[in-house]
Amino acid sequence: MSSIYETVEKARKTGKIEKGINEVTKAIERGTAKLVVIAKDTSPVEIIQHIPILCKEKNIKYEEVDSREKLGIAAGIKVPCSSVVIVSEGEAELPKAKKGK
Repeated sequence: MSSIYETVEKARKTGKIEKGINEVTKAIERGTAKLVVIAKDTSPVEIIQHIPILCKEKNIKYEEVDSREKLGIAAGIKVPCSSVVIVSEGEAELPKAKKGK
């Protein structure tokens, strides 16, 4: 199974992703999110604490990764990224995690 970073990168190239806490939150609330990815090393942690709760409420899959740096690279930006949402997976294969984790 490919890593979450590879999934994000493939979705970026062949589908559609949104980057950043505000965009992720909006996509969850709109119901357009297919998979949400959160970086565990986000500081302060309070800025992303609402995301798993929203995902559970809306029954949307989410995954945690260890590095904002690597998530930013996978998302195609030159700065660290706290969260990414896959809106359209394209050729990326989404993990078979339970909804709402």
